[in-house]
Amino acid sequence: MSVSGGAPAASASSAPPTQEEGMTWWYRWLCRLSGVLGAVSCAISGLFNCITIHPLNIAAGVWMIMNAFILLLCEAPFCCQFIEFANTVAEKVDRLRSWQKAVFYCGMAVVPIVISLTLTTLLGNAIAFATGVLYGLSALGKKGDAISYARIQQQRQQADEEKLAETLEG
Repeated sequence: MSVSGGAPAASASSAPPTQEEGMTWWYRWLCRLSGVLGAVSCAISGLFNCITIHPLNIAAGVWMIMNAFILLLCEAPFCCQFIEFANTVAEKVDRLRSWQKAVFYCGMAVVPIVISLTLTTLLGNAIAFATGVLYGLSALGKKGDAISYARIQQQRQQADEEKLAETLEG
């Protein structure tokens, strides 16, 4: 009996929060597509970055290749079918909030630029950074309509006027 009572609660908690945050299906696919394209650009630019004798460029290139692998693992686990834990990692990442994904992806993209500021690192991490920005924008939510915003402002103004009247009377 406790198993059947706990099953709905477990399935509700395992649902990805992107459904709760109100992301539309096309925006979710746009974020995933930009993640995959960011992974490809990071991988290619990382390979080009590794073809040098400067150790910082090599470090940035290795970091970019690692970013590419992590982006593919998180956004497109079907590309990593040969890795046993790929689906588990993707499910855990899907449970993260949009702002957490934004911080994670933007942070991953900034590190190689800090290590070695070159055109290759800038261009290679631009799409990966844009993926983080897209997730950040989804965390902000939809823009409110003007009527509800005006109603909120009117309520605040009335509350301020009542406080002012109370202080003047008292």
